[in-house]
Amino acid sequence: MEAGADDYLVKPFHMEECLARMRALSRRARGWSSAELRCGPIVMVPGPQRVAMHDQPIQLTGYEYRLLEYLMLHSGEVVSKQRLTEHCYEDDQDRDSNLLEVLSGRLRRKLDPEGSHKPIETLRGRGYRLTYGRGPAG
Repeated sequence: MEAGADDYLVKPFHMEECLARMRALSRRARGWSSAELRCGPIVMVPGPQRVAMHDQPIQLTGYEYRLLEYLMLHSGEVVSKQRLTEHCYEDDQDRDSNLLEVLSGRLRRKLDPEGSHKPIETLRGRGYRLTYGRGPAG
C-alpha cells in the first residue's frame, strides 16, 4: 500500500469480494471518490464499517454487515441464497440452511424497527433483494 497500491486481497478470497473491490476502484476512477455506499436512507462506510439509517447509527454484527454490504452492492438485484451464503460465510464453516433467514430477519428489524417498510425483500425460491435504490455517495 505504501508503494502506491489502491487495494489488495489476501488469498484465498471470494470472487464476489474481488468484484466488489473492482467496482469500488471503478467508482473512484469515475470521480465518485467517496467510499460511502448509499441506498435510499442507508449509508455504509466500508473502512470503519459504519452503518446509519436516516442518519442514525446502527450496530451490526460482522455477518449482518457482510449481508447488508453485499445487498447494497447489488441493490435492486435478486441475489440468490447461495451467493449470499458464499459471501457471508467462510467455505470451511458448517452452514445451517436457516442461518440466512435468521440473519436477514435481524437485519430487517434493525433497519426498520417499526416494520413500515421492508428494506430486504424475500423472493421465495429466488433469493433476496434490497428494496432501496443505489447511487453514488454525495
